[in-house]
Amino acid sequence: MSFRLAAYAVCIENGRVLLARCVPTGESIWTLPGGRVEHGEDPFDAVIREVAEETGCIAVVDRLLGVDSRVIPAAEARAGVEHQNVGVFYRAVITGGRLRPEPTGEITESVWTDLSDVSGLRRSSLVDVGLSLAQVLPATGHVGPVPVGGLIQH
Repeated sequence: MSFRLAAYAVCIENGRVLLARCVPTGESIWTLPGGRVEHGEDPFDAVIREVAEETGCIAVVDRLLGVDSRVIPAAEARAGVEHQNVGVFYRAVITGGRLRPEPTGEITESVWTDLSDVSGLRRSSLVDVGLSLAQVLPATGHVGPVPVGGLIQH
């Protein structure tokens, strides 16, 4: 089984959420800004770095929202190997910079999207987890699993 620790930013402003269009295998999918926590890196620092790398924006973390752990079956994982992703979700505020594509990565654009439009997008389950954490603010920092299928992907 492969393993990844990642940190994600949930940036909500004026009824809109910041989403990033990822094209990992030629198929476009919307996700939250964020990604892999490097060896020895604090997830708090990683989410700020990832937002800057992927979107061109400066983010300030407002609060920890929670942690999500999910196992992706080999048949559904990109590498064809069972994979565990542990995501640390932070609420963040964009304080500067300009939206732009990731210069050397998989993010082709980042946009502010009306919250009411999210359900109609082909998106990563991480979007639903992050939005649920931001809306519910559970004391445990945990929400139930998000089923994948249809527009919701791993």
